[in-house]
Amino acid sequence: MTTMTAAAVLRHLALATLLALCSAGIVRAMIAVRMMDTPEVRKAHDRPTPKGGGVGIVLTFLIGIAILYGFGEFARLADPYFRGVIGASVAIALVAFLDDLYDWPFTVKLGAQVLAACVALGTGLYIQDYRLPYFGAVPIGWFGVPVTAVWLLFATNAMNFIDGLNGLASGVTLIAALFLGSIAAMHQAWFVYAACGLLAAGIAGFLPFNFPKARIFMGDVGSQFCGFILAVLAVVAGRIEGVPVSFMLVPVLLSGVLYDVAFTLVRRWKDGENVTQPHRGHLYQVAHRSGVPAPVVTSIHWGFAVFGGLCCLLFIAAPWSVKPFVLLLPLLPQLVWTWYVVRRARAAGLGRWG
Repeated sequence: MTTMTAAAVLRHLALATLLALCSAGIVRAMIAVRMMDTPEVRKAHDRPTPKGGGVGIVLTFLIGIAILYGFGEFARLADPYFRGVIGASVAIALVAFLDDLYDWPFTVKLGAQVLAACVALGTGLYIQDYRLPYFGAVPIGWFGVPVTAVWLLFATNAMNFIDGLNGLASGVTLIAALFLGSIAAMHQAWFVYAACGLLAAGIAGFLPFNFPKARIFMGDVGSQFCGFILAVLAVVAGRIEGVPVSFMLVPVLLSGVLYDVAFTLVRRWKDGENVTQPHRGHLYQVAHRSGVPAPVVTSIHWGFAVFGGLCCLLFIAAPWSVKPFVLLLPLLPQLVWTWYVVRRARAAGLGRWG
């Protein structure tokens, strides 16, 4: 399959709709299960709310992957990589669900995430070269294993850390998946296209239960899974030979999330804080605590994701000499946002944002 017909698009949309309804049904069931998230000082909600809505996203994705494996031959990866994606998806979902149940310390959670990442790495699913302007593809060999491991862990935890306001993490993931899937389809990277569609369908079934008013939260099972899957798809996109889909697309799409987490980690480290301890000092949390309504903060982060998607389209179209500068564009709104949040925090007397 080299081009997509209108009939194929309609079939894919029909499947996505069915999967979204499946996700919604599972989310409703999780509301009935009432695995509760109790309010804490560092959390934005003020009443017990069910969590685990991400189970709908996870199961919908895995059902879709099973359908793809059995019937979507046009979108299959080579078997080792396909098994790696499936195995890693199941592993990270199980790890995150257990974390929801038992609220593991960060060190235990990180160790479990490392094991899940090793499932993907063990099948050879890691970055082996990096395409640079003027130099072309630069092989990095086995160094790609630790680089990929760090990327998978950082992206997974970044999405987990940003999941503190209704619809923020799930909405950003939905926008990122739609942009990445569309770009993959334009360049005939069919597995990335299909996987993005499955992820988007799962979130479409969940989001109405979470935004603007939350009847249920994703929980770690949803946020970690979304971050991990997007991180894996970035690696897959960078590994497809002969297809100009770059590994850098996902970091650009998630620029708002990655910037917030990186900025907060560096700030806390410089202030001598224990970066593994729970806190409420992320930029999005400080903005909310300083008086910006939660739906507005969420919408701003959705805007960052849309801007990142537009930058991705520009990145693909730009000549090699311009591409590095395009990658810097997502920093501009982040710097403006940081300046605004810092001013709001000082005016609200939040001190060092603790």
